[in-house]
Amino acid sequence: MIAKVIIDIANTNVDRLYSYCIPDGMPISPGQRVLVPFGRGNKPTEGFVILLTEDADVGIELKSVIRPLENYTVLLDEQLALASWISRAYRCTKADALRIMIPAKLRGARVKEKTVRTIRLDPNADVDAFMTTLCKKDGTPKAPKQVEVLDLVKNCGLELTRADINSIIPGAASALNALVKKSILIETDRETYRDPFLGRKIKRTAPFELLDDQRAALDKINSAPSGSVLLLHGVTGSGKTEVYMQAISSALSIGGGAIVLVPEISLTPQTTDRFRGRFGDTVAVLHSHLSDGERFDEWRRIRFSRARVVVGARSAVFAPIEGLKLIIIDEEHEPSYQSEITPKYSAVEVAKRRAAITGARLLLGSATPSLTSYYRAKRKQYTLLEMPNRINGVPMPRVDVVDMRTEFLAGNNSIFSKALSDAVTSCVERGEQAILFLNRRGYSSHAECRACGFVFTCRNCDVALTYHKYDNTLRCHYCGEVLPMPRLCPECGSEFIKYMGIGTQQVEEQLKGILPNVKTLRMDTDTTSGKNAHRDLLDAFTRGEADVLIGTQMVAKGLDIPNVTLVGVVFADSTLFHSDYRSSERTFQLLTQVAGRAGRAEKEGRVIIQTNAPEHRAIALCTKHDYIGFYNIEIGDRMHTLFPPFSFFVRSMFVSRSESAASKSAERFAETVSERLLAALSPIGAEKELLLIMNGAAPIKRRDGEYRYAVIIKLLRSVHSSMALDIIFSAADEIDSECYRGTEVNPQDML
Repeated sequence: MIAKVIIDIANTNVDRLYSYCIPDGMPISPGQRVLVPFGRGNKPTEGFVILLTEDADVGIELKSVIRPLENYTVLLDEQLALASWISRAYRCTKADALRIMIPAKLRGARVKEKTVRTIRLDPNADVDAFMTTLCKKDGTPKAPKQVEVLDLVKNCGLELTRADINSIIPGAASALNALVKKSILIETDRETYRDPFLGRKIKRTAPFELLDDQRAALDKINSAPSGSVLLLHGVTGSGKTEVYMQAISSALSIGGGAIVLVPEISLTPQTTDRFRGRFGDTVAVLHSHLSDGERFDEWRRIRFSRARVVVGARSAVFAPIEGLKLIIIDEEHEPSYQSEITPKYSAVEVAKRRAAITGARLLLGSATPSLTSYYRAKRKQYTLLEMPNRINGVPMPRVDVVDMRTEFLAGNNSIFSKALSDAVTSCVERGEQAILFLNRRGYSSHAECRACGFVFTCRNCDVALTYHKYDNTLRCHYCGEVLPMPRLCPECGSEFIKYMGIGTQQVEEQLKGILPNVKTLRMDTDTTSGKNAHRDLLDAFTRGEADVLIGTQMVAKGLDIPNVTLVGVVFADSTLFHSDYRSSERTFQLLTQVAGRAGRAEKEGRVIIQTNAPEHRAIALCTKHDYIGFYNIEIGDRMHTLFPPFSFFVRSMFVSRSESAASKSAERFAETVSERLLAALSPIGAEKELLLIMNGAAPIKRRDGEYRYAVIIKLLRSVHSSMALDIIFSAADEIDSECYRGTEVNPQDML
């Protein structure tokens, strides 16, 4: 037999199948990783077996597989098919597409199975006869520790570690060594799994009785055709999670498995706890805050069918579940489902393809679906499920908007309006909890000299440095540069340095100025860098150890804390006026999501939004919880201006430490693509479908010491879209420039 192998090298020059002979008696299957000789020097190199064949390449003497790297297949057949699609859809090498399917540290044997030394009886030993030799004639033991240890191991019925035995019988080490030396006990290695839950005990839960809306949604999910896509539009607090869990129960009942994606690592602990409470140890978790060993072991539990439900962030869409029946993507509108590294895949699009390959159903859920998803549902491309009411008759929270321009003119220079200040005070006095949301970490957005106007900017990036008061530093949130905050302006020597804008640290400080005894927790990327920081902070807040949780986007969605009755949006405009056609949509989604954290139990909720643009539709319609109204206006504008979903953007990026090199490479590419597109579209009368092609500096021109130039192409979505994309990517494949950094369709971040 001959193995067709993709070499694990992400280089277009070797991006093809290589043939290797399989030595007699060597078990090899598609999906297995192998070590093969590669190149002129026959260097042992890792590769993926894609298929087996008996057809040899004519006239070529084949090299032989050296050995398999594991005694099992690391990739399912469906994953091989999915990787093939990814390499085509996202124009990456096949090695890139295959790599994302497995734990990164599995490559190069950088992570291995964990073993523990265990003690057990030697099956060939006559234990009873040996016990008599340990006792005197009167029956008292001559070696009491050995008798005690042997009795424990004999009667326990389990394999015990040295630590287990020493915890029960202190000082047993010498007795253990003696019994092992006498071959009465055997000490061996036993494979074990690292526990990412750290022994966290979860109370088991039973399914709830569904309300009419939930029951109707579940019935449609369970009866949907194989491979179909459903969009569950349910307001915050409508009980989407319970529908998810009962749909998973249905999948498990027929021997299937399920994947649940959540957008933020911060949601994973709470979400995982809910699913473990329902499904126990059959739940595995996959996200980037796991250690390498934990991620590897969770992946192995899934691969060997020890876990049938996977909860995780974006990359969990590749979990190796056999018999996949259901994929759920919660908060499907979130930009974090788009990968920013090669391959730059969309987890939603990958899930659609995987569902089509396996026959699984794909369920997208959100209180604020992306305009594209809702547009597809309205056009019957997806099945639309609606849950417009909160469970148990709990009303939607009251939303009040405060015009901060009026507050300023009235003499209030504080971060807090009088309404928000009074509301937080009342909330804390009632023994209830509040969440204060600000979409910015740090103390202030930037530091500026009042005398000369000098702004402290990053030496590597064209962005202002953010001031962090807790350690008196200036930090770049793009490249990570950290500088001590100078006392004097480096430009004019003035002492008059002012901190402009606001951040989470400043909110916390000013809140304590209003309520000196208030207990606060801050949740942003500065306070959640530790492995279990998200879980520990949320646990503490849920237990009532703080009155107010102050945070960035990670507190805006998914959290369900019954005692939270007030949500304050300190500054709603930070995402509203970005140079991105989705800024209005994203602001509405973010405000609606954070507003949904209030009043989720018996107590009535209240939301206060502070803004300088109270009349903007993203804010005005949020106060009414009116997604449909917002969608109708926004989709009308998109149609009028021919923005997605009626068109699509393609962006090619050119990056270099030489600005001239980046600029010229972008200019040459723009000219080439423009000529080829017009040459292809004009003969068929479709030249007007090329709506825009431009090249120039990216909005953040310099990042991490490199200049960034982009070519932006806007095309009408039509029957010719695939042809146009092929032309663009073909031109990209031919680029002879060290500056080229890749091409994306509808990038999530236009900066």
